[in-house]
Amino acid sequence: QVQLVESGGGLVQPGGSLRLSCAASGSSRSSAVMRWYRQAPGKEREWVAGMTDDNNTVYADSMKRRCTISRDNAKNTMYLQMNALKPEDTAVYYCWMMFVPDSYWGQGTQVTVSS
Repeated sequence: QVQLVESGGGLVQPGGSLRLSCAASGSSRSSAVMRWYRQAPGKEREWVAGMTDDNNTVYADSMKRRCTISRDNAKNTMYLQMNALKPEDTAVYYCWMMFVPDSYWGQGTQVTVSS
């Protein structure tokens, strides 16, 4: 059974940076597709960024140029580097990975952007 464990969330001031991590355990294969989502209070979960197994990346307009998704296949871990954070980036951030044919969610990590 694959498990995803996220870390790196916290409280940061506007304009600050955070790096989120999502470590997968329980699989000897690398994930085919990796994504980050987020869910703000009272809102639906939204997609933030994604990366394929050949390292193609795509970003939501809301975070484009302010975040970078990356992966370390040796560690079966993916990252989300977020810069120039804004109060509207406050949300629970979730990672999602596909290990064909199944997909898995992390438990979420809280990011709060506030002065």
